[in-house]
Amino acid sequence: MLLEIKNLNVYYGVIQALKDVSFHVDEGEVVALIGANGAGKTTTLHTISGLLKPKSGEIIYKGKNIVTISGNKIVSMGMAHVPEGRRVFADLSVAQNLKMGAYTRRNKKEIEDTMAMVYDRFPRLKERQTQKAGTLSGGEQQMLAMGRALMSHPDIILMDEPSMGLSPIFVNEIFDIIKSVHKDGTTVLLVEQNAKKALTIADRAYVLETGSITMEGKATDMLNNDSIRKAYLGE
Repeated sequence: MLLEIKNLNVYYGVIQALKDVSFHVDEGEVVALIGANGAGKTTTLHTISGLLKPKSGEIIYKGKNIVTISGNKIVSMGMAHVPEGRRVFADLSVAQNLKMGAYTRRNKKEIEDTMAMVYDRFPRLKERQTQKAGTLSGGEQQMLAMGRALMSHPDIILMDEPSMGLSPIFVNEIFDIIKSVHKDGTTVLLVEQNAKKALTIADRAYVLETGSITMEGKATDMLNNDSIRKAYLGE
């Protein structure tokens, strides 16, 4: 098991955002976390990647409890986070943004090789490598955020709403990229409003409702579940 979340409780002041959340991600899987806005999906990812500290619970990554470990140390352990809203460095060039993703790595040759791999996967970024990130379209910024995460050469990548605000063409493109990243051996934990798309590419899924996991199972079973279809697939 690559990642195991055990009885996670997270508060914002007096408000409890996550209530005894437990789930796991096996190596080589795509696991989707679906749920309505405000269900606690982003909070879950922020807590796993060290941006938030839980009140109680454990986050076991590669056999080690990482709850007290800092976010940048977690990155160096092989976990990358693509945040909601992309969060690119608008005034830096595409190439500079990508290099920021490799800040925990020391081997210059390896960084250059990874950069070449990222440009290979995202030809549009290669074309725009000297352009300021703030001038890119939303879809291109999402590609840049994903490329930047790949620069740390992660074993697992946490993706928060990668298709949010994108045109349907870009949504398809982003999901194709997630599939190819997974095919190349990276484990993916995916938070996504577009539940249908997420369930189509995931192996397993969990439903988060008001801070609690209410359902789990194979993604294909969830796609065919009537209550899931009504609540999240708009059917």
